[in-house]
This record gives sequence, C-alpha cells and structure tokens, in this order.
Amino acid sequence: MRIVVCVKQVPGTNQVYLDPETRSIVREARHAVLNPYDTFAVAWAARLGSQHGWETLALSMGIPAVEKLLRDSLCRGIDRAVLLTDRLFAGADTWATANTLAMAVRKLGGADLVLCGKMAIDGDTAQTGPELAECLGYAVVTDVTDIKEVSRSQVQVSRHTESGVQTLLVRLPAVLTVAKDSCPTRMPSIADLARGASRPLECWSAADLGADPDRIGQRGSPTRVVCTETPPMKKQSRRLEGTLEQQAASLECIIREIVS
Repeated sequence: MRIVVCVKQVPGTNQVYLDPETRSIVREARHAVLNPYDTFAVAWAARLGSQHGWETLALSMGIPAVEKLLRDSLCRGIDRAVLLTDRLFAGADTWATANTLAMAVRKLGGADLVLCGKMAIDGDTAQTGPELAECLGYAVVTDVTDIKEVSRSQVQVSRHTESGVQTLLVRLPAVLTVAKDSCPTRMPSIADLARGASRPLECWSAADLGADPDRIGQRGSPTRVVCTETPPMKKQSRRLEGTLEQQAASLECIIREIVS
C-alpha cells in the first residue's frame, strides 16, 4: 500500500507579484515555505503510514529550491520524496499541474491514497486536488476534517458541508484534500532531522515522465489570466475635535455617512 502526499511551495513573505507580460504569479524562491494546508496532509500521511506500515511519498512540482521543503516532509516522517522540476513545467495552471502530478503518480506505479491540502494560500482555488483525482480516475473527497478508519479497500472520513459534518465510506484508490487543523502536527526532533537527511529524494524532468509539452506548463494550461490590476488604496482620516461628547457626535455623523 502506498500513500502519496502532494505538497506545494508558497511565498513566505510579501515577495510575490504578478508578471505584467505573462500575467502569472512570480514567487520569490528564497522566502518560499511549505503551503500551510499541506502540513496537515503530511501529518496525516506520516500518521497513517506509521500505523499501517505503508509506504509514504511526498511529491511536488517546482523549481529546485523546493527540495528543502521536501526534505522537511522527510523529517516529519515521510519515507521518500520526488521533485518534478523542469522549465517546461513553468506557468502551469491548476489543470496542467494536476496532469503533471498524475503522470508522476502513474510512474510510481499508482497510489492507494493521495493526500493534498485543502487549497494553497497563494491561489486559493482548491482545484488541484479534485483535478488530480479526475486525471487519475480516483474517487475524491474535499475538505476532510478526520480520517477515521483505513483498510486496503476503503477509507472512512468526515468532511465539512454547508449543513454540518458528513461521514463517508470511500472506496480506494482515492484523493482526499484535508482541512486546516485536521491532524496534529509536530516539530521534527534531532533524530527526525538526521533521518530526513538520509532519506532518498529524486528529481524527475518532463522527459522522465514522458510528458507531452502541449499538456504541461503554460502550453498545457487551458485557463489564462486576461487582466490583472492592483486596487487603489483609499485611506482617509479625520481628526475629531472638541469634548468627548462632541467627538462621539461627530463619529456618529461619519458612520451615518458611510452606511447611508
């Protein structure tokens, strides 16, 4: 049995902007961190792998600097890691990203369970997980708050819905996107760091996947950002003069102007 957890780098600071020509997000790699939602997917993968003795593998697509984030996953209990890195992957939308990840999962020989964070904090689309399931032909459950029982053929999960919490029994293989705080996380110990440093980390290119250039990266992305703009900052201040009662009356007038 194999559990694959898909992780992504996101900007760790404000070092992110939109390229005016390509209209794609430019991320400052030096400040990249592991997507916060993905930390819970990693925690679930390590927990389930340890409980059941299953192989766990972290998978990510990005620039070579992402290797340090995969190393962090290895330090948190993941067995193996694979980085998909190639200039041909650049500019991918969520569909091209999902298609690339799916090719990597197939190259691994498939997965019994694929775990992703609910969404990435830079794009907020929550699309890659469900699209990955579509590419693989797997069942999918989103916004999972608890993974209750796992066997070789099915998994029982709870998820958020508009009306409350829903419990589902899902046949494997499946893709689950997990919610924030759905699994306890912990800081790696010195022993964990040493273990993570000794674990294998592979790098695969588009050629290694046998990928069609028309189905990956910007060329394989069916969506385009046609217009971007920065909203103008409209900040005004007014100084309230007079006694406390007069200031309160002035503030009431200002509030009435805003809501009227």
